[in-house]
Amino acid sequence: MKQLITFIQKEFHHILRDTRSMLVLIGLPIVQLLIFGFAITTEVRNANIAILDNSKDEITQDIITKIESSQYFDIDRTISTNEQIEKSFKSGKIKLAIVFQPNFQYELSHSNKAQLQIIADATDPNQATTLTNYISSIVMDYQNELNQQNKLPYTIKTEMRMLYNPQLKGAYTSVPGVMGMILLLISAMMTSIAIVREKELGTMEILLVSPMKPWLVVISKVIPYFVISLINVVTILILSVFVLGLPIEGSLFLLIASTIIYIFCALSLGILISTVTETQQAAMLISLLGLMLPVVMLSGYAFPIANMPTILQILSNLVPAKWYIIIVKNVMIKGIGIEQIWKELLILSAMTGTFLIISIKRFKIRL
Repeated sequence: MKQLITFIQKEFHHILRDTRSMLVLIGLPIVQLLIFGFAITTEVRNANIAILDNSKDEITQDIITKIESSQYFDIDRTISTNEQIEKSFKSGKIKLAIVFQPNFQYELSHSNKAQLQIIADATDPNQATTLTNYISSIVMDYQNELNQQNKLPYTIKTEMRMLYNPQLKGAYTSVPGVMGMILLLISAMMTSIAIVREKELGTMEILLVSPMKPWLVVISKVIPYFVISLINVVTILILSVFVLGLPIEGSLFLLIASTIIYIFCALSLGILISTVTETQQAAMLISLLGLMLPVVMLSGYAFPIANMPTILQILSNLVPAKWYIIIVKNVMIKGIGIEQIWKELLILSAMTGTFLIISIKRFKIRL
C-alpha cells in the first residue's frame, strides 16, 4: 500500500507541475459550462405523445387523427386521468401531452370557444418549443377548416405548460451535455495519454519490473484523474446551481453515485485506448475523433436521436455519454429516483466491465 501511495503521489506531482495541463483539466469545464448556450435547434419528428381526451367527441377525434397523421408525432398512449400525465413524463416515454376539456364539441358549438392544454417536457427547451408550435399549428389549421364551414367563427384556445423548465433556460440542456462530454474526455483521454507516455518514454518497462504489480501501476496512473474528475463535478454543480440557477430536484447522493460509475466507465475506456496505441499523438487522436465527435453527435446533446437514421440510433447506444446525460436530466432536473434510471446505470456498469476485461486481456498479451 505504501508503494501504491508513492506512485500516486508521483503521478500527482507530474500533473501539477504542468501548468498548461492543469489549465485544461480544471479551466476547460468551467469555460464550456459558462459559454455553451442553447443546443442547436433542429426539426423534430416522430415524437411520442400522450392524449387525455375528456370529451371523446367527433371534433376531438378529428384533431387527434390530424395530429397522428402528421410526420411529427406518434401517439404513444391514451390516458384517462390527470394523475397519469406526470407518471408518463417521468417514465421518459413521452415528450408532450394533450388534454381536451370536457364537452369540447358542445362548448365549441354553443359558445364558439373550446380549450385544449398542451403540456411539454421542457428539460430540452428547444424541442419543447418546437413540439408545442407544431401542435398549435395543427390545431389552427383545423380551426380554419371549421370556420370555412360555419358562419360564426370557432375559436379553439390552446394553453401551454412547460414542465421542469418553465422559463426554457438553455442551461437545462447545456449542463448535462457538458458534464457528459468533459468527464469522458478528461477521464479517458488524459488517462490513455498518461499510460502511453510511460510506454513512449520507455519507463513503463521499468515500472512493470518494480515490486509493484502491473495492475497497481495502472491504478496509480488512474486515481489522479479520478480525483480531478470529481473536482470538476463539484465545480460544475456549484456553478449550475448558484450561477445558472439550475436546481437539483432529485437525490444529490444518487447523482454523485451515478457520476462516479460514469467516471469509472470513462477511465476504463482510457485504459483500453492505451492498450491499442504506442504514442501520445495516436492516443490523443483516437480520443478526440473516437470520443468527442460521438459525444457531440450521437449522445442526444446537440441533436435529437429520434431524428437520426436507424443505423445511427443503434450506434448511439454504444456512446456512454448518451446514458449519462439521460441520468443527469432525470435525476437533476426531473427529480426521478433509481427506479427509473436503473437500466442506464446497468448499461454503464456493463460497459465499464467490458472495457476493463478487454484492457486486462490485451495488457497481459502485451506483457
